Amino acid sequence: MGMDKVKIAVIGGSGLYDIDGISDVKEVSLKTPYGSPSDVIVTGVLEGIKCAFLPRHGKGHKIMPTEVNYRANIYALKSLGVEQILSISACGSLKEELPPRTMVLPDQYFDRTKNRVSTFFGGGIVAHVAFANPTCGEVMKLVYQSAEKVGIKTNFGGTYVCIEGPMFSTKAESHANRVLGFSIVGMTAIPEAKLAREAEICYTTIAFITDYDVWKEGEEVTSDVVISNLNANIANAKKLIKIVLPKLMLRQRKCECANALKNSIFTTDWQKNKSAVKKLGVVLEKYL
Repeated sequence: MGMDKVKIAVIGGSGLYDIDGISDVKEVSLKTPYGSPSDVIVTGVLEGIKCAFLPRHGKGHKIMPTEVNYRANIYALKSLGVEQILSISACGSLKEELPPRTMVLPDQYFDRTKNRVSTFFGGGIVAHVAFANPTCGEVMKLVYQSAEKVGIKTNFGGTYVCIEGPMFSTKAESHANRVLGFSIVGMTAIPEAKLAREAEICYTTIAFITDYDVWKEGEEVTSDVVISNLNANIANAKKLIKIVLPKLMLRQRKCECANALKNSIFTTDWQKNKSAVKKLGVVLEKYL
């Protein structure tokens, strides 16, 4: 398959480093203007659908959330032709009604990160892309329907608060996040979701809850609990991916994600900035 266009990608979070049942497997090693992705991108065919897979933390979990080269990851997937991303994440629950091993499809994010570059733009070209609705509602619905079919307990909607990590929250931070009404806490959705929107890729976080963060007395987060729940969640993620891929392949993109950059570039005569245009590459390609 080589560099053939691949329209759907899965970004694997903690514990999800490969996809069962994928055939015609190829490893694609890409360099981008923003550096190297987290790992080689695996392309192949699953349930008759061409797809790409990228482990966010690298195989063997070698890259901390802050160290992930999010720009390189999204740029590399865009360069393969990816139009839809399923982002698998392990998260902590901030609500009693969202117990471990629940799947959450958040429709909002709250950014508490401190040390991350969250845009492709700069260097003389400024773009302000709308992000009021940060996930693709169309993809969310298809994922939710697929989860129901395989019996995965799923919550549709909610706010994902993204912290810097790699440490888990303090109790004070966890309680503050609960007071603000957030649903789940994780470390990787931002800037991944922001960059996907700039790249006009439909993006949805599929969050699997591993613990109650640290707010619930008697159920403080520990590595043993997290790993046990993580393994159960990984099995569900793999089942879900197989069912949802054919649905994603059939959908027509009528969402705002598909044309997010249209009318978003504020810089006048931006096309004259050849070095910045070259670096943005496939992100701007459609508008040249």
